[in-house]
Amino acid sequence: MTAERSIEVHALHWRGVDFEITFERDWLSIVREHDLAASHLTVTTLQPKRAPLPITETGYRSQFLHAIDVDAAGGPVAYVEAWLRAMGQSLEWLAYEQNRRQLSLF
Repeated sequence: MTAERSIEVHALHWRGVDFEITFERDWLSIVREHDLAASHLTVTTLQPKRAPLPITETGYRSQFLHAIDVDAAGGPVAYVEAWLRAMGQSLEWLAYEQNRRQLSLF
């Protein structure tokens, strides 16, 4: 008998990009103490489609983590927002944003 999967789906808009967050608290359907079972979080950009984010160059990110970490951040949306804020300050991302705004003749 297969356990029923429970996947949360959330929408988020960040710096001109619309994307979807999915979070499956118990990815392997193995209940463990202290929420240390493997959880699965995905981020997929929708508009513009496959637009890069500081956490993914391709517009898609799959991350396995512990639900306790997501809960500590305030849930899947808050976790991703904090992740974006942190990675959005990297020199690589700031350069990407600057280049994206810069007009090119070639």
